[in-house]
Amino acid sequence: MTPADGAASASATPVKPAFKLLPQKGPDVSVERRADGSVLIWSNHAPGEGPRSIAHLIQEKALAHPDRPWMKQREPGHGPWRQITYGEALRAAEGIAQWLLSRGLTGADSVMVLSANSIEHALITLGCYTAGVPVAPISPAYSLISTDHGKLKHCAAVVKPKVVFAQSGDMFEKAFATLRATNPDLVFVTADGTGEGAIPLADLIATEPTEHVALSRETLGHPTVAKYLFTSGSTGMPKGVPQTFGMMAATIAGGEGLRDEEIDPDLIPQSLEWMPWSHISAGNISFNGVLWSGGTVHLDEGKPIPGLFETTIKNLYEVSPMVFGSAPIAFGMLAEAMERDPVLRASFFKNLRYMGYGGATLSNDINDRLQVLAVAETGQRIPLVTMYGATETQGVTVTHWATETVGLVGLPVPGVTIKLTPNGTKMEVRVKGPTVTTGYHGDPEKTAAAFDEEGFYRLGDAAKFIDDNDPAQGLIFDGRVTEDFKLDSGTWVSVGTLRPDVVSACSPWIMDAVIAGQDKPFIGALIWPSMAGMQALAADPAPGSPIDKLAATLREKLIAFNAVAGGSSRRIGRFVIMTEPPSIDAGEITDKGYVNQRATLERRDALVNGLYSNPPAQGVISIQD
Repeated sequence: MTPADGAASASATPVKPAFKLLPQKGPDVSVERRADGSVLIWSNHAPGEGPRSIAHLIQEKALAHPDRPWMKQREPGHGPWRQITYGEALRAAEGIAQWLLSRGLTGADSVMVLSANSIEHALITLGCYTAGVPVAPISPAYSLISTDHGKLKHCAAVVKPKVVFAQSGDMFEKAFATLRATNPDLVFVTADGTGEGAIPLADLIATEPTEHVALSRETLGHPTVAKYLFTSGSTGMPKGVPQTFGMMAATIAGGEGLRDEEIDPDLIPQSLEWMPWSHISAGNISFNGVLWSGGTVHLDEGKPIPGLFETTIKNLYEVSPMVFGSAPIAFGMLAEAMERDPVLRASFFKNLRYMGYGGATLSNDINDRLQVLAVAETGQRIPLVTMYGATETQGVTVTHWATETVGLVGLPVPGVTIKLTPNGTKMEVRVKGPTVTTGYHGDPEKTAAAFDEEGFYRLGDAAKFIDDNDPAQGLIFDGRVTEDFKLDSGTWVSVGTLRPDVVSACSPWIMDAVIAGQDKPFIGALIWPSMAGMQALAADPAPGSPIDKLAATLREKLIAFNAVAGGSSRRIGRFVIMTEPPSIDAGEITDKGYVNQRATLERRDALVNGLYSNPPAQGVISIQD
């Protein structure tokens, strides 16, 4: 090869811009391969230090910087920010703790929280932590949307609260009545003082702490149950999962074991949080992480669904986070917004060090679009990491290095051991370590079924190494064992990997998709269009309605996808466009912004049947017929 040929070859493959520095240690793992086909993986990085309890942590931070803002929240109607400092939060928590202790509540009781994230919700949480009384936040949908309050009553029966908190008694009046009917002795507390017989939260905060608060705090340690979180209930009634201070501390310690920089005492990380505290990611990992870093969190009342994500966008004009975490669906909406608005792009990337996603696989297309925006604004690509886990486990793996690969599960956090166990054609993920719960509250039968003979918790997901010969490249998500299905030919379809690939192939025209086809001759897809795609098609002067033009565009995209997809386990045979957005009420999309495949297929059974009828139902577009 001549020098000229070499120069031409080099120029044909442009060098990508470098990633912004991610101050974390690189991959370093040990792997044990067993004769039965199972594989154990653990990090060679030792865990760092973690707190004794979250009650001790807020006390430590409040004493160190009492006047630093801890939490900010908008006044109603997207008004100005109101805030509470670390010092104010500690004083409020101790007042609430004294009130709980004076009423005789102990670790055998609980305080149930019905409403969404708020400063007052946070103070109730810290007060419970300080008193050693478990707090039990549940999804507001169980109170506000459900018509029979079935899940609300179920959760109350599991944790048997003595006190119930909500932001507004008027808003939660029906839920209060339901709970009062099951237990007339319940005490209700509201932030605004409304509600029949409700006690204003201000009264609890005003309670003067006595020595009993300090004595209670000194009884707390890693075995103490701090809260109960409930699973999503997508396959039945939610299960109550005890969350100990030890589980929370081990998650923090695992992150500290990966830190590769000195802590800057003058740095005050700013974050924007919308994800609900009734779930593990925001309620434990983010909530405790802000306290550990001494940061300031801004509560975001937006959600990654049409009509509400605009609130998040408004907040991002004012808040430039150091880390931004969300569901994959939110990153697609964010990319669309920043592609239209360079002012938003500048504000978003101003202080950003990395982005994090979880709960589902991010498509390569969305990742590519985000990196184009990052390079245009900063000249560098932004690391996109993910932490993987469950309500029962906290975060157990993390991608703690900059990588070109999207869809990674990562590698075990320090202190945790992952076991991959053969399950059919896949390797099922199981986990053991100090971040994992000991079982379900009051349900020994489900507890026994959740753990294997070695005490590893069964996550129900599948994963595999990117390269079996180089485990340090990490694990990649390989679908949910329970979501995968067989076509009538006996061919397995991996829903967890196919869905993001379909979304990527049809970007930017679709928001998300649901995969159908169990015991059917081919794969079908139910597709939600993207708002930006529909707006573009509506402005297109070509003949036809936006839906007609979208159908033709998607058919072309999926024909191209099928041409390189491989066998029948990857090819889409027919699809239908859903004009009704995903419903939080019906469980099609969770309050974290994750699409529930099972719930959507069940609710839209008529559309699924239409995909497979002969001839296909009206609105069904055939690709391979």
